[in-house]
Amino acid sequence: MTHIVRRISARDEQRWRELWDAYTRFYEREPSEAITRRTWARILDPSFPVHAIVAEENGSDGVGIANYIIHENTSALTPACYLQTCLSSPINPRRVSDWPIEEMKVEGWSRLYWNTKENNYRARGL
Repeated sequence: MTHIVRRISARDEQRWRELWDAYTRFYEREPSEAITRRTWARILDPSFPVHAIVAEENGSDGVGIANYIIHENTSALTPACYLQTCLSSPINPRRVSDWPIEEMKVEGWSRLYWNTKENNYRARGL
């Protein structure tokens, strides 16, 4: 399979919303249009530290997304990355989860971390 992971762009909104809604429901919350709209706007606004990536396979719409936040911390001189949302199809979840590790090396982030539900064994296995 051919795959790419890239930074998200405005053309990805529909697919991002579908995956975002699935993520929200996974955490037993109903999607909120106000939160969804605000999150998407922050992802696209370069003045915010909120970013997103999308994984595609064989030219399909996105099969995975990750939203992440770059922030300062008091334990290092370089920023940290909080991988806040990571959702992927069962086909290959590593497509989305491997990208931040490589980006950490390129950007020089001091730390990459991710929290998930205690019983989310598939995610914890990554």
